[in-house]
Amino acid sequence: MARRSNTHLQSGKQAEQIAHDYLEAKGLRLIQANFRCRVGELDLIMLDRQVLVIVEVRYRKSSRIVGPMQTIDSHKRRRLALAARSFLMRHGDLQDRPIRFDVIGLTGSMTNPSVNWVKNAFEFDVM
Repeated sequence: MARRSNTHLQSGKQAEQIAHDYLEAKGLRLIQANFRCRVGELDLIMLDRQVLVIVEVRYRKSSRIVGPMQTIDSHKRRRLALAARSFLMRHGDLQDRPIRFDVIGLTGSMTNPSVNWVKNAFEFDVM
């Protein structure tokens, strides 16, 4: 697998912070950021009242060819579900909550990006 450039990693981290701030302003509460396990990574894990929300953050400088939402294929959705399952196995106190997969798509400059929040972007049985 190709190594990511420092610039790519920095913009990913910055995009996740923008998404985190945006969602907190909308009333969600952060549980954990950047959960990593053998099958993948979850960008943000948040609570929306009683619902556990797994948030995938996608940034594209331009959506002219492909927008951020179109970059999440069935393989990526499956990996997110498997990572969510791993998270829930480690956090038994959260297993009984309803779960939702959201996507935050950011486009444009990092100083003033356009934010597209898709609630319940896809469904996947994680348990």
